[in-house]
Amino acid sequence: MKKILTALALASAAFASTQAMAEDYPRVAMKTDLGTYVLELYPDKAPITVANFLEYVDSKFYDGTIYHRVIPGFVVQGGGLNFDFTVKETRDPIENESNNGLRNDYQTISMARTADPHSASSQFYINLQNNNSLNAAGSKPGYTVFGKVVEGMDIVEKIVDEPRGMHRAFPEAPNYAVRTLSATRVDAAFKPDNKPAAAKIPMQNSNVRDALVKP
Repeated sequence: MKKILTALALASAAFASTQAMAEDYPRVAMKTDLGTYVLELYPDKAPITVANFLEYVDSKFYDGTIYHRVIPGFVVQGGGLNFDFTVKETRDPIENESNNGLRNDYQTISMARTADPHSASSQFYINLQNNNSLNAAGSKPGYTVFGKVVEGMDIVEKIVDEPRGMHRAFPEAPNYAVRTLSATRVDAAFKPDNKPAAAKIPMQNSNVRDALVKP
């Protein structure tokens, strides 16, 4: 009986530890025109980046932004442009945390930036394969991974399947806007219903290019 009770106590402790760990990893539901995907974030590995991302989420900054850069077999990028390709004003850039042990593997979310390692602000991308070239290497900074898609990766793949090439200045953007309709914090039990919006919004050409950041 004592052995059974000990085993039960260990199992209970392990379950409690798992629950606590899950609660330490915030989740965000990204509702798009094509459905909803859910991100799990890792503040223990990228505290500055996660805090920055959640500030944009909580302020509703991402609501209405588009996925403006879609490259099959590489990345889906968004989080900074409106449907007319105008660039949203962001807060100050953040410190690069790419040397945190997380890798730019399939389904992970990372921060986009310019050639300056410490230039990331609001734009993010989701890896469509294991992009080893985007990882930190020795003293060379990479692109900071701070979470991964845990629900709805098929929705991200739907974004990839959207036709592109209509917009000369933005050939990697879908012909019709794929927007983040809302970005909200959710708990671990949340399951997206993945009902896409009925209407597609046409993109509008723009000459704005200077604030596009790329991995």
